[in-house]
Amino acid sequence: MVADSWPRRIGTHLGQAIYTRNWWLIPTICVCGAVEVAGWGGRLWSHRTPTSYQAYLLQICTTIMAPTFMLAANFIIFGRIIQKLGTAYSRLPPKWYSIIFITGDVISLIIQGTGGGLASVHIKTNPKPGGHVMLGGIAFQLLIIIIYTCLATEFFVRYTHNKPFRRGGSSESLTFPKPMSKKLKIMSFGLVFSTTCLFIRSVYRLIELADGWTGRIIRTEIYFSAFFDLFSSPPNSERPLRFSFVDVLDGAMVTLAIFSLNFIHPGVFLSEPDSDEPIPVEKAPGAAY
Repeated sequence: MVADSWPRRIGTHLGQAIYTRNWWLIPTICVCGAVEVAGWGGRLWSHRTPTSYQAYLLQICTTIMAPTFMLAANFIIFGRIIQKLGTAYSRLPPKWYSIIFITGDVISLIIQGTGGGLASVHIKTNPKPGGHVMLGGIAFQLLIIIIYTCLATEFFVRYTHNKPFRRGGSSESLTFPKPMSKKLKIMSFGLVFSTTCLFIRSVYRLIELADGWTGRIIRTEIYFSAFFDLFSSPPNSERPLRFSFVDVLDGAMVTLAIFSLNFIHPGVFLSEPDSDEPIPVEKAPGAAY
C-alpha cells in the first residue's frame, strides 16, 4: 500500500502543480510526500530487520519531520483564501501568514532535524538528548498550529458575521462581505480538514516523544500503523498477518491530509479572482438605496 499509493499520489500532486503552475506545491506537499515515503521505507527496513536501530531512527525522524512541509502549504492556502474573501477580516495581511508561519515552520524543522541528527550520532550511547531536542521542535510546531488555527478561526468568524477590522478609519457598518463561492467553501473545508488531521498528528507525536524512545506509546503499533503487515510481509511468508489500525494517529492523519488535497486541489479551487476588500454596502446585492 505504502509502496504503491504514496508514490502515485505524489506523482499526481507533482502533475497537478505543474499543470496549474502552482510551483509552491512542489517544495511543500510534494516534498512532504517524498519524506513520508522515505520514512515508510525505514519502517519497512525496520520491519524486516527489527534489531536495526538505524532503521528505527530513520522511520521515526522522517515521519516526524515530513508534515512540516504540508503545514507550509496550508499556510499559503489560507493566505490565498484571505485574498479572495477580503483582507479586512484578517488580523494580519495575507503575505504575513506565509512569512511568519513558514519561518516558524522552518525553525521547527531545523530543531527536529538537529534532534534527529543528535539521536543518530549517539545511537549506541544515549539518544535521549536528541529526542528531547526533537520534542522541543514538535512542541514549537504544535504552538504554531494553535496560533494559526486561532487566527484562521477569527478570520472566518469575522467574515461570517461581517465584522472586519477598521481600515483607514472606515466603519465596520460600511462594508459587506464578498459572497463565498462554492469552490471557496470546498477549499475552506479541505483546509480545515487537513489542518485538523495535522493537529491530531502533532498532539500524538508530542505525547509519544515525551514518553521517550522506549516508552509505551512509541512501542504500541496500533497508534502508529495499521494493515502494514498485510502489505509488507514477504510472499509465501509463514509469519502470521496482523490486522491492526495502521497510522491511526500518525500515518493515517498525514495520509488523509495530503490525499484530500489531491481532490480539493488549490490549483482548481483557488482559481477565482482575488477580492481586495469587502464590498461597500451601498454597492452590495440587495442593499437599500
